[in-house]
Amino acid sequence: MADPKGFLTTGREVAKTRPVAERVKDWNEVYVPGSLLPIISKQAGRCMDCGIPFCHNGCPLGNLIPEWNDYAYREDWQAASERLHATNNFPEFTGRLCPAPCESACVLGINQPPVTIKNVEVSIIDKAWDNGDVTPQPPERLSGKTVAVIGSGPAGLAAAQQLTRAGHTVAVYERADRIGGLLRYGIPEFKMEKVHINRRIEQMRAEGTKFRTEIEIGRDIDAAKLRQRYDAVVIAAGATVSRDLPVPGRELKGIHFAMEYLPLANKVQEGDFVAPPITAEGKHVVVIGGGDTGADCVGTAHRQGALSVTQLEIMPKPGEDRNPVTQPWPTFPMLYKVTSAHEEGGERVYSVSTTHFEGDEDGNVQFLHLVEVEFKDGKLEQKPGTERKIPAQLVTLAMGFTGTDQSNGLVEQFGLELDARGNIARDESYATNVDGVFVAGDAGRGQSLIVWAIAEGRSAARGVDRYLTGASELPAPIRPTDRALAV
Repeated sequence: MADPKGFLTTGREVAKTRPVAERVKDWNEVYVPGSLLPIISKQAGRCMDCGIPFCHNGCPLGNLIPEWNDYAYREDWQAASERLHATNNFPEFTGRLCPAPCESACVLGINQPPVTIKNVEVSIIDKAWDNGDVTPQPPERLSGKTVAVIGSGPAGLAAAQQLTRAGHTVAVYERADRIGGLLRYGIPEFKMEKVHINRRIEQMRAEGTKFRTEIEIGRDIDAAKLRQRYDAVVIAAGATVSRDLPVPGRELKGIHFAMEYLPLANKVQEGDFVAPPITAEGKHVVVIGGGDTGADCVGTAHRQGALSVTQLEIMPKPGEDRNPVTQPWPTFPMLYKVTSAHEEGGERVYSVSTTHFEGDEDGNVQFLHLVEVEFKDGKLEQKPGTERKIPAQLVTLAMGFTGTDQSNGLVEQFGLELDARGNIARDESYATNVDGVFVAGDAGRGQSLIVWAIAEGRSAARGVDRYLTGASELPAPIRPTDRALAV
């Protein structure tokens, strides 16, 4: 244990954010640079090094949290980085983007604020980069086997790095113009600056991973022919089909999927546009969907100069405290969460459903009509007399995703089987019904967390390695049938 009395003498303290008036004027990360290090050692000292560390189970990666907490407390940053990387290829991603199910499972959280595990994690990796402790790890020898990875999101990158380090020759295919998947174009800069992706890509290039951008498997290259060219294939294409809202007026101009809206804002930061083709500037914005993607739309709209921002959620407002009956420790509770985007303004409306959109004579959306809803006997019903309309000149649909894109021919050309949820079916080694073809991340799991994507990428890499060589020394954090306490 780092500090035997740390959890008694030190209160929880989290990263400081920049003032709202300052940060909405730029796209930099919302946190005060360097604000964590002065407090992080004491925060790591709150870890009790429990006999049964439930944080391990709360984390799909099985991160060695008590161990790197101890090193962080002692300010042995190199050792802390080594233990962090033992289970996680990209802790700078999860340290910024993961909702921290490990903290929900922290034993201290039974009756006190849990350890700031996420803040400790990101401090360790940022310090490691600053100190030059993150270096390429090329394989000692090559296996002579080749692997194609389809998709460069967190699952694809994790699988590619593991397989490259195992000695295989790996090529990553990405249909977008830059590597990173939703990390690149779905996550706004104010949540994670893209320098963190870029330097990981350079590390992977130095290790031997090849990257092929603007190539969509199924359209630009026939999937069956790709399988013939490589000894194995990993599909990590994500669950990119957005859930639609089929109500009257959906065809009006100004109504977009979140994944149409957010990437364009990121492309401005990449230098592709001077101004985004879809902008919230001077408009009343309505975001439909109360999750993290919706919050990303809220923060983006603030920075683009929206007149107002309203976020709608069909479910009731969650509670601010864990319900010990329905959401007992150490399960991941559904709580009312105020993100940095919500701190910046706007209105959040719960228990409402959109009935239709209203537009002007030019076909532009102008109003959104909604009605309050409630659950009765397990069914969602409208409350009579609660109909109203709100101004809406830009509407973003952030209601989640329904599965893997099948329009490009990838599933059909490979001849892949799907499960009951429409995801690509796989067995416990992440193998599909097609010999030598594996699947990891949202494409096989369905829409999920970044930490699950990395864990699945690592696990699928082990399955591929065993398929190619008959055995594998790569770690396998999870199986597809496993369910951590975070779910």
